[in-house]
Amino acid sequence: MAEVIVIGGGIAGLGTALALSRSGHRVTVLEKDSTPLPDSALEAFERWDRRGAPQVRHSHAFLARFRNLLRDRAPDVLDALMRSGAYDLRITEMLPPTIDDRSAKPGDEDLVLLGCRRLTLEWVLHKIVVESPGVVWHDGVQVLGLEAVAGSPPRVTGVRARRSGGPVETLRADVVVDASGRRSALSKWLDQIGAKPLQEESEDCGIFYSSRFYRLLPRAEEPPRDGPIGADLGYMKFAVFSGDSRIFSITLAASPEDTPMRRVLRPGPFEAAANAIPAIRTWLEPDRSEPVTGVYGMAGLRNRRRVFMRDGIPLALGVHAIGDAAIHTNPLYGRGCSLAFVHAYLLADAFREHGDDSEGLALELERGTRREIEPWYRSAVTQDRDACEVAAQQRRGEDPFAMNTTSGGEAVDPARFMRSVLRDGLLPALRTDAVVMRAFLRNFNLLERPDSLLTNGDVMRRVLAAWRERDRRAPAEPLGPERAEMVRVLEQAA
Repeated sequence: MAEVIVIGGGIAGLGTALALSRSGHRVTVLEKDSTPLPDSALEAFERWDRRGAPQVRHSHAFLARFRNLLRDRAPDVLDALMRSGAYDLRITEMLPPTIDDRSAKPGDEDLVLLGCRRLTLEWVLHKIVVESPGVVWHDGVQVLGLEAVAGSPPRVTGVRARRSGGPVETLRADVVVDASGRRSALSKWLDQIGAKPLQEESEDCGIFYSSRFYRLLPRAEEPPRDGPIGADLGYMKFAVFSGDSRIFSITLAASPEDTPMRRVLRPGPFEAAANAIPAIRTWLEPDRSEPVTGVYGMAGLRNRRRVFMRDGIPLALGVHAIGDAAIHTNPLYGRGCSLAFVHAYLLADAFREHGDDSEGLALELERGTRREIEPWYRSAVTQDRDACEVAAQQRRGEDPFAMNTTSGGEAVDPARFMRSVLRDGLLPALRTDAVVMRAFLRNFNLLERPDSLLTNGDVMRRVLAAWRERDRRAPAEPLGPERAEMVRVLEQAA
């Protein structure tokens, strides 16, 4: 049994406290925010001031891997979420009517997302964690740095912290877990205790995004759906996110360099853009829903990876980073909360195997991070680079999908070829081929590795077969207006 300090009371910190306390460890959570917990999840949405986590006011996806983790490791949390209005989204019950085989298959029980808002999840987790016998919760506490015994590497023995208006205190622990999010100061703290410099990779995501929440009107229902609602227009990405208590949200995202698209940060242009996209328009019909918030914007987004090893040796013993404090990616992909919980349970499992061996614990967590978390970081970086190039080409009036070919018909630009395969092969196959659809859904929901589609020979044969039929198919209905038309829509709304 270890004494553990967790820095941060957001989703990563709550998941860590939950996983470690239920493994028998004593956990003290230090949360910087000091706003009282509202009496209900609905009140949390309306008035909970989580200024330390501005992302709580944006759309969130709780993917099948996250739901399955709760189902298998914390079923009481899943039950509590359901009692607070969350619900299951069984993807295989929303297959397109054009799919070739609608029969149930083994593994379908895992393809279930959780319809829930971020604040509802955080409220339920907070209530359960705070009431757990192995957890002590302190809010209004700012961590100023680490306490450590000098060495190579140094060994962390606690933190220096200050409660609101109080003196600096030293809090002792066997292990310190940094779950303070993407603004983590751990790099500076490690430098202060004499650790070797932390290695970091960082790259701009190339997007800003805007979100707005809506409530279904009395007696109104969600429009019929045949799978997750979201797509990429090149110059703009869009998605509808189901939430609890008859509330849903819409997110629009574009390049910060695309000045006309920044108009969606205001309510009028946001509504106009959303209504110009057919898949969203039906959700916004006047007799179906009404907005319940303004438009929330978020920018300055980066993919970032921090490495806490040097030549196979931890930079410091007794301290670990979880969730966005270690690795964070473009939030538009909706993976952050799910991977934070995966990371928290990787730490709990590493504790079970190496609890008395600080170096073994650090190495085991690093192996798990490289296996389960880092591939999604690499995937996000690659996707974002290509998305930035697509958006830039569209702003220049170019077609990013046009393929130049040699006299023998071979594609000159591999990137354009792959974009064409995804648009004219994968997307049509998703409407008709159950094998491709399931493979895609398992990938999207973090149930397979990021490269699972491209390395599955059967799936790629089916996708390429659909791609070869591209010129013989009737043109697909456009997912949304061309960029020039959307610019006109936004100008009129502004």
